[in-house]
Amino acid sequence: MKGMVSAHPLVFDRRLVRARRTRAAQLGPSTFLIERVAEDLSERLAAVLRRFDRAVDLGTPTEAVCRVLSASGKVVTAIRTQGPCAAALAVIADEEALPFRDGALDLVVSALALQFVNDLPGTLIQVRRALKPDGLFLAALAGGDTLTELRQAFAAAEAEIEDGVSPRVAPFADMRDLGALLQRAGFALPVTDVDRLTVRYASPVALMHDLRRMGATNPLLERSRRPLKRATLRRMTQIYAERFADRDGRIRATFEIVWLSAWAPHESQQKPLAPGSARARLADALGTKEIPAGEKAGRSE
Repeated sequence: MKGMVSAHPLVFDRRLVRARRTRAAQLGPSTFLIERVAEDLSERLAAVLRRFDRAVDLGTPTEAVCRVLSASGKVVTAIRTQGPCAAALAVIADEEALPFRDGALDLVVSALALQFVNDLPGTLIQVRRALKPDGLFLAALAGGDTLTELRQAFAAAEAEIEDGVSPRVAPFADMRDLGALLQRAGFALPVTDVDRLTVRYASPVALMHDLRRMGATNPLLERSRRPLKRATLRRMTQIYAERFADRDGRIRATFEIVWLSAWAPHESQQKPLAPGSARARLADALGTKEIPAGEKAGRSE
């Protein structure tokens, strides 16, 4: 009997992602980034003038979002999929295999988790199906420019020292691609926006230690299994300092947070106008002469 072939490429080692999050919690996690995202999520929820009977915190690695849902006063029942939280029911579930029936949820939120999902289009489709009509999806993911300095420094160092480049820093999706995925998944009124954060560290090694305490070190299946050479690490830190250090010697690290907001379709939602249905002419509004399609504007003498 032949083995089954996955319908989507496997990019991330999901078991390793979970193991590194567990290790980060044991080390004493670095939480400044997730706390910032949770604070932003709180403000975004406050702008939504409605209550949610059943909400799910999907994959968020700490309790920060669970606490936001509890404090918002907008959620009757909260469910968390990544372990217990005093303010929520616990349901252990993988982001790629949601256990919720269709139309069971009013709100799904997620913070800094979905960037490590292999089948993100499939996950978004599952979320949309699990939401009731007019249910809200709100998520924050690491975007494509996240850790761009570390990625460039490693690539340059490996090219010099090891005569080849391996993926030391995971790639992340671009905001435009994520917006398109929301549409493909069948969401209505999709919106994406970006929050760019520059964090300064004493050295690239300090940054790498912080990433370890976030549970965010490289989870790629195609990552190099060879130990990092000291010469490569030394050269990487030199290149990083040469290209991305401030005058005081501290280095910069970019974290790009892409926000996704969309609704499960419902007949009450605003619909785009059909082509040709406008009641006013654009030329009239601009005070110009309308030129029929196919004709060219003449030059003024």
